[in-house]
This record gives sequence, C-alpha cells and structure tokens, in this order.
Amino acid sequence: MSQIEARLLELGIELPPVVAPVAAYVPAIVAGSMVYTAGQLPMVSGTLPATGKVGDGHGLVPAADAKAFARQCALNGLAAIKGAIGSLDRITQVVKVTGFVASDPAFTGQPGVVNGASEVLAEIFGDRGQHARSAVGVAVLPLDAPVEIEFIVAFA
Repeated sequence: MSQIEARLLELGIELPPVVAPVAAYVPAIVAGSMVYTAGQLPMVSGTLPATGKVGDGHGLVPAADAKAFARQCALNGLAAIKGAIGSLDRITQVVKVTGFVASDPAFTGQPGVVNGASEVLAEIFGDRGQHARSAVGVAVLPLDAPVEIEFIVAFA
C-alpha cells in the first residue's frame, strides 16, 4: 500500500472513480512535471448532490453544504490525477487551487467554501498540500453546480 493510500485509509477517505467529462475535454493532463485538472464538479456516482447558487436564504445552497461539495470536487480531482500519473505518492506539491462558487449576489463567503478543498488537500498531503489559491464568485457553473474546483500539482 502506498503512503498516500495509507493516509486516505487513516482519514476514512475513499477516492471516487474518475468522473466522466460532461463535454469535450479530459479530466487531467500531464505537461512536463505538472498535472492540470479540468474543473471538477462535486459529482457523486454520476450526479450532483445539489444545484443552484450559494448563499443565505430560502432556495439557496448553504455555505456549509457548498464547503462539503468543494471537498468532493478535490477528491474527484485527485482521482483524475491518479488516473493520469498512476499514484498520488508521485505528487511533490499541490501548487495551485482555483475554486469557483456559483454565488447569490449578496454572498461573499467564497474563501470559506473553497476551504473545503484546501483543507482536505492539507489533511492528505501535509506540507505538500499547501498551495496558492483563488476563490472566485461566479453567476453560474456547468450543470448549475454550486461549486467547481481545478488544481495544478507538481509530480516526480
């Protein structure tokens, strides 16, 4: 068992299967010693657990739920990376995370939502999981997803 697989087991995390693309792209691509993921939606077993804008109020996705969805996006991204390079033990650094949050116009908590991805990467990889990051509020995301995460990792 690899070091990262052991860490995932210790954390009670099971990587999902690679999410099939919903358009004309690949889940992850290798360029030199870097892997770039496509934007990852919080798909679970082929479906979104929720749709709509993140915010406070009736009919909106609560920020706490969106944070959990960002975590799922990160796990989906790790599955795509593993599919591209064979083993997550090859990751030497999570370099950059970009989070997109479909936001109600009054919602300004995008950084807290994207923490769902950042925190799980730190839990899994320790110092190698520390990264630069952007958290961006947007009007709408594909399939009306509340959150989308993409990231760049270095590997050896």
